[in-house]
Amino acid sequence: PGGCPALCECSEPAKTVKCVNRNLTEVPPDLPPYVRILFITGNPLTHLPASAFPAQRLPELASLNLSGNHLRAVEAGGLALPALRQLDLSGNALVSFSPQAFGEGGSPLEELALRGALRDHGVLLSLAALLQSGALRNLSRLELADNGLLLLPAGMFTSLPALRQLDLSNNSLVGLRNVSFQGLGQLQSLNLSNNSLGVLWNSTLAQFRSLPSLRHIVLGHNTWVCDCAIEDLVAWLKESDQVEGKEALTCASPDKMLGKTLLKINSSDLNCSVPIDLPSQLQTSYVFLGIVLALIGAIFLLVLYLNRKGIKKWMHNIRDACRDHMEGYHYRYEINADPRLTNLSSNSDV
Repeated sequence: PGGCPALCECSEPAKTVKCVNRNLTEVPPDLPPYVRILFITGNPLTHLPASAFPAQRLPELASLNLSGNHLRAVEAGGLALPALRQLDLSGNALVSFSPQAFGEGGSPLEELALRGALRDHGVLLSLAALLQSGALRNLSRLELADNGLLLLPAGMFTSLPALRQLDLSNNSLVGLRNVSFQGLGQLQSLNLSNNSLGVLWNSTLAQFRSLPSLRHIVLGHNTWVCDCAIEDLVAWLKESDQVEGKEALTCASPDKMLGKTLLKINSSDLNCSVPIDLPSQLQTSYVFLGIVLALIGAIFLLVLYLNRKGIKKWMHNIRDACRDHMEGYHYRYEINADPRLTNLSSNSDV
């Protein structure tokens, strides 16, 4: 007890242990119990089992840096540390992340960094389940940058009432319509830069307005589409003081608006009230309708051809039925026309 693992560097006065680039394939089992700050980085460490960090042996461990390893799996209980406040898992290729990784009773964790660690969609869903469970209600800083994210699971952030900083930069986010920021009353900073956002809809802007502490929103380097749908975003930018560097936001498309500053866009630039090439649209619609009708006609003729024998038999049956029916009418007409046949028919009925 109190010793230092052979491949690590320890400082008892600073309560720090560093196991950096030591070719470790598992967490050293003999970590000193005094450690509060632990670095295990740059190692071929692939998974964290439930016994990786025994809580009873590491009661003071508050800051854990596991970045730059080869971590693929974090099992249930693998991070169940009673004093853990800061965790960095950046630069790993996670494939499996148990929603019970921090134990059953929740965690005091305040800062979580997952930069470049969520390339697998299944891991993203597991993380969303973990966040929604309320196990990390004390989380104040969440970093999800550099993960290539296209869309975020609905309700992912609804159980994080203490969250103050959210970093979603350097992803490929194309929209935020399914993302709810309600309940993030403490949120102060939101980084959405370097994504693929084309527009922010009024429902999202209304959420931004409703967050009293949100004063730093970063939207730079997105692919803003400057058509009629961007009117609400432009109006919000002009009246809001929440967006940092909003003067530098420019249009990425269409070509006629390329490079134009969003704050300088007027309604006249967008021509939202003028139909765009209506005759051409109608002509295209008529051509498409003609193609569809021609296709339906060809299918109908093909069906008739394939069933020609059955149709012919059906037509003969109808003809015979009609002929029998007409002969019956003709017979009754002849009876009614001849009084003798009428009397004979009456006697026969009696």
